[in-house]
Amino acid sequence: MIKKVYSFPRGGIKVHDPSVPQRTSSVTAFLPSLSVIPLIQHSGAQALPLVSAGDIVREGMLIGRSRGAYSANIHATVPGRVIRIASWKSSGNQIQEGILIRMKGSFEKLGKKEETFSWEGMLSYDIQRCIAEYGVVEMEGTGCPVSDIISSFRNTPEPITLVVRCVFDDPWLASDYVLCKERTMEVLEGAAIAARTSRVSRIIFAVSHKDKEISEIFINAGFKWGIPVSVVHVSSRYPQHNRRELELVLRNYQKKEGLDLGSLFILGPATLAAVYDAVKLRKPVLERYVTVGGTALNNPQVMKVRIGTRIGELINDCGGFKGTPKMIATGSPFLGRPVIDLDEPVIKTTFAVYANMDRYGEISSEFKSSCIGCGECRYVCPVGLDPEEIYKAIQVKRKNKAQELSGAKDCHGCGCCELVCPSALPLSTEIIASVREKFNG
Repeated sequence: MIKKVYSFPRGGIKVHDPSVPQRTSSVTAFLPSLSVIPLIQHSGAQALPLVSAGDIVREGMLIGRSRGAYSANIHATVPGRVIRIASWKSSGNQIQEGILIRMKGSFEKLGKKEETFSWEGMLSYDIQRCIAEYGVVEMEGTGCPVSDIISSFRNTPEPITLVVRCVFDDPWLASDYVLCKERTMEVLEGAAIAARTSRVSRIIFAVSHKDKEISEIFINAGFKWGIPVSVVHVSSRYPQHNRRELELVLRNYQKKEGLDLGSLFILGPATLAAVYDAVKLRKPVLERYVTVGGTALNNPQVMKVRIGTRIGELINDCGGFKGTPKMIATGSPFLGRPVIDLDEPVIKTTFAVYANMDRYGEISSEFKSSCIGCGECRYVCPVGLDPEEIYKAIQVKRKNKAQELSGAKDCHGCGCCELVCPSALPLSTEIIASVREKFNG
């Protein structure tokens, strides 16, 4: 029985999207005959390529070396021959480079019994080095390397609490939900491994209060690594999983329970499973769970996908298109990045791919209305901004004024205002772009 649900104080929306696949189980995507392995799947500099056209690579082989802080190692996800180093333009007009591999030969890990390695006796620095070696990054968002996050906590004088973010306010996080069900013990042990690296004194599993099944799974599985563990039930309102909103509710929990949580080290379940694979199995990030759906697809599914699989192949695995899509993107309809070429690959941070026959598919919220100037964007903003006023200021070229309006720089781009806007204005998109132009230009 859930005794207390912690929620951020204002704004947010409750979202339902029937075009998201069922969260029952995953299916394994077909292995790609041609893989496109981007050299940048992280928040820092592009990795240095270590192979050339004609080279033979093995599954899990290092093919791109990190270049300093916030860069990460890149590995071959299939065995085969390197065709060439390719380049293409992303939706943000940025030039991307990647290694094209034609699959050939035998797999060293797929279908084989995996050897396990003990980590309990390892020093924290050795564990961190292992995490870096195998290219583990945050598996959503910008892909910040986990090793760099650990380093940021290294000299923190206050206590550290590891927060396992199992918050499914966005339906497109179905991939994380299924991963929690299918890899429960890996997530738990991954949390214990991550805790060892950073002097963590407590672990909190933050779980959406409507997802009682996940709470019960973690509680019943047991945690045997000697660190105090608790489950905190949080709101299912979007954007509860955002760092700001999650920290708000955990500070409230801290106050109510009389605890000192100190610094919050927040990681998602997919990231912790990758930590487990790196340290326990000595395996790099080769695949990830991806939610593949949308109103334009015949058979939406949660899939286990090899990194480098082209998005067009995933769509074929889901039965192809049943109608002409107007929007194909990675991520979710809130913060999705448009796909301009179906040969673009799945990368480490791709938690969802959707193809819709209209802008938001069938997504709905309790705040939808048909009026103009309704003020719903103000009502749902979790930061308390006036997106309409800021947007209008931007449109009339008063960008400096826009920065001053209601603290526009506080916008973290959750997309709530865009979702509820009956005029489909790019509210948060324009605000974030304006803020970046102000501070970068």
